[in-house]
Amino acid sequence: MSQAINQGRRRLFNRRKSSAIRPPWVKADIEFTDICTRCDDCIKACETQIIKRGDGGFPEVDFSINECTFCQKCVTACSEPLFDTEQAAPWTITASIKDSCLTNTGVWCQSCKDACEPRAISFVMAIGQVPKPVIDVSACTGCGACVSPCPSDAITLANT
Repeated sequence: MSQAINQGRRRLFNRRKSSAIRPPWVKADIEFTDICTRCDDCIKACETQIIKRGDGGFPEVDFSINECTFCQKCVTACSEPLFDTEQAAPWTITASIKDSCLTNTGVWCQSCKDACEPRAISFVMAIGQVPKPVIDVSACTGCGACVSPCPSDAITLANT
């Protein structure tokens, strides 16, 4: 007889860092889940509706919906000491391109480049191949504008 382990209950007391992307300007030196009250004020304030309830009810950013405009409405809506707008950058996330990119199958696609306002995505030409995307991580703001237009879900953003 096999017993299924409820992983959700096991994660309840897990203190490892989450890979979830939190709203911009969250203080780097805090444990987000210790301070956040899960009041949903940042979720309601988000103008592009990319902040959703994630694991445990804590706010997480979902770039498959839209991009972050860095409007700071989530920051001003929060009454807890979670945010620091004096930080050099709103967060330390950057985009990366997975192997499922259509250019790896010979399809000419540049939807991510067209959506990238800071022009952090460029395409490198190669003889006999379609141009391949390259991300300039120093120019990438982590806004996520490149994620939802990608027809093959090949772009992810992660904490660096």
